[in-house]
Amino acid sequence: MGSYFTVTRKVALGYLVIITFSMLALGYALISLHDHNRRTEQLVGGQFQVFTLLRDMRQNLLGQENLEKQLVILRDPQLLGLLERRAADLDNLFADVKTFPLPVYFMSLPARIDEYTSQTRLLIQIFAEGDWDRAAAMASTTTAPLRSRLFAELADLRAQHQSALDKGLYELSQQSNKAYRLTLIISLIGIILSAPVALTVIASIHGSVNALQKATRDIAAGDFETRIDIRSNDEFGQLARDFASMAHKLMELEQLHLDANPLTRLPGNLAIDRELEQRIAQKLPFAHLYIDLDNFKAYGDHYGYKTGSDAINIVGNLIQEVVERHGGKEDLVGHIGGDDYVVLTEPYRAEEIAKAIISTFDRHVPELYDEKDLKAGFILGTDRYGIKRTFPLLTMSIAITLSENLEHPSLLTISHNCARMKGHLKQLKNSNYLIDRRKQLS
Repeated sequence: MGSYFTVTRKVALGYLVIITFSMLALGYALISLHDHNRRTEQLVGGQFQVFTLLRDMRQNLLGQENLEKQLVILRDPQLLGLLERRAADLDNLFADVKTFPLPVYFMSLPARIDEYTSQTRLLIQIFAEGDWDRAAAMASTTTAPLRSRLFAELADLRAQHQSALDKGLYELSQQSNKAYRLTLIISLIGIILSAPVALTVIASIHGSVNALQKATRDIAAGDFETRIDIRSNDEFGQLARDFASMAHKLMELEQLHLDANPLTRLPGNLAIDRELEQRIAQKLPFAHLYIDLDNFKAYGDHYGYKTGSDAINIVGNLIQEVVERHGGKEDLVGHIGGDDYVVLTEPYRAEEIAKAIISTFDRHVPELYDEKDLKAGFILGTDRYGIKRTFPLLTMSIAITLSENLEHPSLLTISHNCARMKGHLKQLKNSNYLIDRRKQLS
């Protein structure tokens, strides 16, 4: 027995132990990496796409809601085609949803969408028959409540799906931790015989796993610009590149789906609110220009929906052109809806931009009227009380709020400030702007 474990055999056995534990550590790491990569690809290819579909469905429903309201109010058959296309787009989105292996909490969605789409098709048929009163009643009592419930369900599903995604990312992080711990244990055994090799393997795995864990948490928190400090060409490096590619694609998807007004294609309420919140959070000084057309309802009633839409488009383009000439690169031109617009700019540019917008608008106003009305200087219309009276030609009111005059600027404070100034401006003749230079405590 004594001669059985010779020096040569001990060296060979020691070398065999080194090789065995090294191969065990390497094999386990590669298997864990492969499984980690596979699960990451499943998250990117499946669950993140479900978020995109939910967002698209919500945007589609918002568009249908807007078109329904316009049809009920304006009774313009030309809008019916737009509503039909929106309904068809929702059917296509719903078909896309069915292609995904949806979780159990999505099971109630198909029935809810089927009910809504069937009622929408019936409403479209009634609109097509020209039975406007019946269509208005159905929109109020049937499709609008169904849509509200669908909005609520989509919001709830998004929250549940976010929770499921967070859980998946947490489990992925736990799996990485487990892989790290077991690989470390195997490697520590090999350190006794080969410290330099073991330390190299441990340092590499430890750094890579920590970097991937940090990237996982950052992406789960919405930071799609996170950097992964892994420069190797192994599986960790490939996984890091996959993470970076995934984050870039998610950021592009988020930017592509920013809401835009369907008429002027200018950024809408969500984009405006997001930009305001970012500037407030970063404590950047800004001026908020709220732009409103005076007497536009009478203009639209007098000349019709198409001419009114063209006027809104012209004003939107006009504002954009003025801001491009007089504003800065970071300025935002948004369209809240109807005849209301917003410009976000630096405080020192606000007055110059307001003057230029009003001056340009007043020069173009004559192009919006026929010769008879332009010569008369007014149009005949019915006010909100049903009384026929004359309305002056279109003018513009611009209410300017400076963030540096607000101790605690917020969306609500700015909105209230604009409404107050707008009420004052509406009482004045001609186009006017007003800058609130008072210091406010809230």
